[in-house]
Amino acid sequence: MTSRQQQPLPASAPLSFPRQYARTQRFMLGAPRAFTVSPDGSRVVFLRSPSGTERAHRLWVLDLDGEVRERVAADPDALLGGAEEELPAEERARRERSREGSGGIVGYAVDSEAELAAFALSGRLFTAELRAGTARELPAAGPVIDPRPSPDGRFVAYAAKGALRVIGAEGDGDRALAEPENARTTYAVAEFLAAEEMGRTRGFWWGPGSDRLLVARVDEAPVQRWWMADPAHPDREPTPVAYPAAGTANAEVRLYLVGLDGARTEVVWDRERYPYLARVHWSPSGAPLLLVQTRDQRTALHLSADEETGATRTVHVDEDPVWVEPAAGTPAWAPDGRLVRVADEGGARVLSVGDRPLTGAQLHVRAVLDIGDSDVLISASAGEEAELPETGEIHVYRVNELGVERVSEGAGVHSAVRSGAVTVLASARPEVGRTTVQVLREGKQVAVIASYAEQAVLSARVTFTEGGARRIPCAVLLPTGYTESDGALPVLLDPYGGPHGQRVVAAHNPHLTSQWFADQGFAVVVADGRGTPGRSPAWEKAVKDDFTLTLDDQIEALRDLAGRYPLDLGRVAIRGWSYGGYLAALAVLRRPDVFHAGVAGAPVTDWRLYDTHYTERYLGLPGEQPEVYAANSLVTDDGLSGAAEPARPLMIIHGLADDNVVMAHSLRLSSALLAAGRPHELLPLSGVTHMTPQEQVAENLLLLQVDFLKRALGTA
Repeated sequence: MTSRQQQPLPASAPLSFPRQYARTQRFMLGAPRAFTVSPDGSRVVFLRSPSGTERAHRLWVLDLDGEVRERVAADPDALLGGAEEELPAEERARRERSREGSGGIVGYAVDSEAELAAFALSGRLFTAELRAGTARELPAAGPVIDPRPSPDGRFVAYAAKGALRVIGAEGDGDRALAEPENARTTYAVAEFLAAEEMGRTRGFWWGPGSDRLLVARVDEAPVQRWWMADPAHPDREPTPVAYPAAGTANAEVRLYLVGLDGARTEVVWDRERYPYLARVHWSPSGAPLLLVQTRDQRTALHLSADEETGATRTVHVDEDPVWVEPAAGTPAWAPDGRLVRVADEGGARVLSVGDRPLTGAQLHVRAVLDIGDSDVLISASAGEEAELPETGEIHVYRVNELGVERVSEGAGVHSAVRSGAVTVLASARPEVGRTTVQVLREGKQVAVIASYAEQAVLSARVTFTEGGARRIPCAVLLPTGYTESDGALPVLLDPYGGPHGQRVVAAHNPHLTSQWFADQGFAVVVADGRGTPGRSPAWEKAVKDDFTLTLDDQIEALRDLAGRYPLDLGRVAIRGWSYGGYLAALAVLRRPDVFHAGVAGAPVTDWRLYDTHYTERYLGLPGEQPEVYAANSLVTDDGLSGAAEPARPLMIIHGLADDNVVMAHSLRLSSALLAAGRPHELLPLSGVTHMTPQEQVAENLLLLQVDFLKRALGTA
């Protein structure tokens, strides 16, 4: 992938929403992100691109002592001498897993005092002295992946060609600490499942003493090989991809304590029973802490590792008859040595410190943001027993033994980063396009970090409500300027609708595309039914063994909302991507009595082709529950599964370079539809992965979809 400067439109050309949406990367370019607060509270470090259309992010520092001011700590254009950024294959894969489509400095790490930052550009290693504001390249053996300074700032560790390497912060002594034994083994990089499904993007962690590291070793030898080919370039050899599909072998993951002197000690646990290394935490507050899971994810162990011998002891056990849900920021040690964890207990997702739960059914804890001496900072949404509904809202709270205090104010989606007395609070609101970033000291605003993100050429007019007896969270969008005299409108359901994807959020920009579709003449409905996050453990886990419940909830919400909004139930379409693509195809095939057209983007059509950690959590092992896989898949060995008449128009869109939901899903669905005599359109996207970062592709996909939907519903 190459970072390119976007070509300006001619001055006379009108700026359409699809073009603006694509070139601003969903209006994320120019917005500040990835905040770090120095422990002394003197500065905030963050990333931001220079404008709402420039992809190359710079590293910035906001000084808080004396005159409050922003300054650039590292500029990728200057560091690369104006050359285009060239990404090594390992970095492209890492960005694909994190859905990172921008360029420049897209990630960085700092030492314990936030004085030295390390980052990679074009596979090369750079550091920045954050107080002085100077940046330079270190002579590392590349291509460099995920560089991280030691806590004392004397060294930088990084991954390169499957090895863990370390170099002095002055550029001296570059050497390998752990090297791969063969072509299928790597050190210091998160394996596919960890990065794609577990929320663990790292493969190594510095110890607080800066003299050793915890390093993951991944052996992909047991994993089956698939072949990714580019039909648009038949002269190129297919690329082998280690893909652990449901029911097949996973990579073997081990963990080692590695000293700067090269000494190596394995961290030992029952890897046969607990093969998934979900979390690693190492801080001055305690020994290395691991969270490991059984393959069925119904049991998770919190393990403390001895720094000298590598032996582990069980600190806590979480068990759940459905699955254990790890939370971001946990497990961790509090400064007093107590275990901080989030678990599903008593019908709620609660925060506990030591043996004491600090939250209850009023809150649904989403993540632990910071652990202080006297409190824990968390993000949470309203729980099942909350006094007032807060559809789509996520707030920041301070929690301790004395109670719970909300830090964020007003409807919105709020997040925070904190160190000591300084908190960076980011707030996205339903009525405002740009996210507001406040810097607070002891709760008082001392600065605002500016956003250079563009304002959209349209405004999302969202009504948040609930639908059906289950009180399904919904967002409804009507055409700009709609009046009752305009009558009932064709309906477009625009969900994700499945695990890990909340679409009904109390923020403006996530609904811009839905508003654009509404402005093309649709009433757009977004519904978060069972299986989606943010409401309660029971809500998320209701889909165990049965993804078709997510379709039932879309229908329930649709029918209830039709009594309150101008929805023409005789003209109903649905669109979605990834799980939403599966849901769209499922809707058209299983319920043509309700849905009259669908657009399925990158759909999972046969769950036997999707990865182990995700699929087995919900559907079990295909060898043990083949009937569950058949009931939930869109295709089987015998053709279409559960399809009903009449046949409805379906557009299938898929990137040929997608290594997450591989193209085989759509090809198998298309073949089954063809064999059954069902008309459909298949749009293969050459060179496109599970993301669609290319400006022209992203823009034209919107235009093609609305054209198809109008033709299919007879509204063109």
